[in-house]
Amino acid sequence: MLFAILVVVIGYAAYCDLRSREIPDWISLSLLLFGLTGSLFGFSHLSIVQTLLGTLAGFVLTAPLFYLGGIGGGDVKLVSALGSVLGPIGLLSALFWVAIAGGVLALIAKLRGKNDFAYVPAIFVGVLITLC
Repeated sequence: MLFAILVVVIGYAAYCDLRSREIPDWISLSLLLFGLTGSLFGFSHLSIVQTLLGTLAGFVLTAPLFYLGGIGGGDVKLVSALGSVLGPIGLLSALFWVAIAGGVLALIAKLRGKNDFAYVPAIFVGVLITLC
């Protein structure tokens, strides 16, 4: 049930990113609170330490990409919030698949003559593959 909620929320974030190229802050904040409350009240398989480490890992791994211009700030917030739900190990697995999906999207964008593309669909695919 928890993962179904995660898929719906990330799917909506991908829709927003495709539509307006922005990810509403409430999505990332909701995921962060979802991860924290899940671990605090025992609804999650993660301890509070794993939840916090996952959040930190998400930020540490994506913030440099933001500063280099590779991804947007909303992507950083979303991946950090995902870390609170998936934990550090789950997040690393998801990011592996996100990188592959992002590479495919980059190739498609390049073939279409575009240099910029929405990245949350790649995040969505990476999370789906990780959860499967």
